[in-house]
Amino acid sequence: MKKNSLLFLSSMVLFLLLAGCSNSGQSKNTEEVKQDEAEEKVELTISAAASLQDALSDIKASFEKEHPNVHVNFNFGASGSLQQQISQGAPADLFFSASEDKFDQLVKDGLMEEKNGIDLVGNQLVLVVPKDSAAKIKSFQDLSKADRLSIGTPESVPAGKYSKESLKNMNIWNGLKEKVVYAKDVRQVLTYVETNNVDAGIVYKTDALISDNVDIVDTADENTHGPIIYPLGVIKDTSHPEEAKLFYDFLQNEESMSIFEEYGFKGLK
Repeated sequence: MKKNSLLFLSSMVLFLLLAGCSNSGQSKNTEEVKQDEAEEKVELTISAAASLQDALSDIKASFEKEHPNVHVNFNFGASGSLQQQISQGAPADLFFSASEDKFDQLVKDGLMEEKNGIDLVGNQLVLVVPKDSAAKIKSFQDLSKADRLSIGTPESVPAGKYSKESLKNMNIWNGLKEKVVYAKDVRQVLTYVETNNVDAGIVYKTDALISDNVDIVDTADENTHGPIIYPLGVIKDTSHPEEAKLFYDFLQNEESMSIFEEYGFKGLK
């Protein structure tokens, strides 16, 4: 009897010990799984020129479908403003500029490494007028007929810098500078034209192509302004270097380049 009782007690102790070990291991595994899941979910912030908005939105959908653990957030704006934000410590994982000098400034400041950058796409500068405009502006030389012309602010908006440069080289800037309405980025220029707040505007070809409310009436000769190049690069102190490189590479693949070209960009690779 005593022997049977001891055997029973021994069995119970062994059972409780095994159950405790099992629960402990199970709890640990659950915690590890939760931790792994948390590590897998990553959010990237991409500071990108406003003119890239539509193409990048399409590319984002493809990227997130292929990499569901990475969510991409965009901060669109004028390249000069974005460069200043990054210089002042604004969080960003990649910078996709519409101007080489804004990109180069971050390299100079030690915030980006040139080896982690590439000149990815190019663009063209076009003159647009409101759909069915009565102003009869058909070329850059007709801008003398305009009461108001909109361009981006040259100091912060690359398209504005190129526009001013081009108008100067066409020898028509001096007669137009008092008529100029400056905008914070090319999308605002486009909006001014679409809403008939100005008689004409100078934007990138890619912006003009997405609007049904403007007509492209002329294209600036590439010899009248510096090359319009969009450099892309990974921020040096990104919190997510692997995922940032993943999106950086994805933007260069065949599918992404086809999307850029659909929106009017020129491949430079």
